[in-house]
Amino acid sequence: MLIKQMIEVYDILDDIKANGKRVEEYLRTIKPDADIEVYPLVGPKGTTDMIKIRIPGTDGKTKGGSAPTLGLLGRLGGLGARPERIGFVSDGDGALIALTLAAKILDMQNKGDELQGDIFISTHICPTAPTRPHTPVAFMDSPVNMAQVNKEEVTDELDAILSVDTTKGNNVINTCGFAISPTVKEGYILKTSDDLLNIMQITTGKLPAVFPLSVQDITPYGNDLYHINSILQPSTATNAPVVGVAITAEVAVPGCATGASRFNDMESAARFMLEVAKSYGRGQCEFYDKEEFGKIIELYGTMNHIQTLGKGK
Repeated sequence: MLIKQMIEVYDILDDIKANGKRVEEYLRTIKPDADIEVYPLVGPKGTTDMIKIRIPGTDGKTKGGSAPTLGLLGRLGGLGARPERIGFVSDGDGALIALTLAAKILDMQNKGDELQGDIFISTHICPTAPTRPHTPVAFMDSPVNMAQVNKEEVTDELDAILSVDTTKGNNVINTCGFAISPTVKEGYILKTSDDLLNIMQITTGKLPAVFPLSVQDITPYGNDLYHINSILQPSTATNAPVVGVAITAEVAVPGCATGASRFNDMESAARFMLEVAKSYGRGQCEFYDKEEFGKIIELYGTMNHIQTLGKGK
């Protein structure tokens, strides 16, 4: 369970003075020598604090091993929409989950439970983000561009990515809890991973939920097309397989809404992501069928142009 860590992280983030340094200080109370990097990222609408945590595995690349590296990315516009809204907004769930995972995995290391592969965790800390109009409900905006965040978080070291993001502002996911996406790789929407579905069933005790994707959703922001939200934006900046972990609701909930972050849903999603991290590093969880993907490329060619802004951009 990640209950303790989630409560502690939430207490730090639900604060108008929340910043990357405070999160770093908290994580160092768990593991003083943890590999944590915090720095400001300046965008067209303000500044946010990037935070990156690298946790080496027993057979990870940082130790010269061969186990794959998993990225756990918390996607969001901001933790708060102050002064327009008071308190922690629904959009902040992704950051809360990612940082909760960092705290839990560092604590596991202290207790002798080390993962086999390296883990890279990243998000950004902004308690005063802007909002913008969106149908059916208002979106949280961000002080920085999505391309900036991708450049900071999505690197060649990552062999697969779980991108966690609040995804309640829509009419196509109608369940409380969390849902995963089909795997997205190099412009293709592939079949949903059976391994991930099995882990989801075990951690939730329920049938798995999968949310639909359109081609528009996996194109970069900035092309004036509809996007369900930013959850699959990492897929535009990497050849690694990406799966979205969406915190969901039965009704459309604005990202800028306060009082809409449901603890049970977030803790359940965090446990799922932790179990994926354990299995992926051991080679017991695949995000996609490599042989079938090769056949797709052979039959239909590449779709990397979907990862770009398109013609004339």
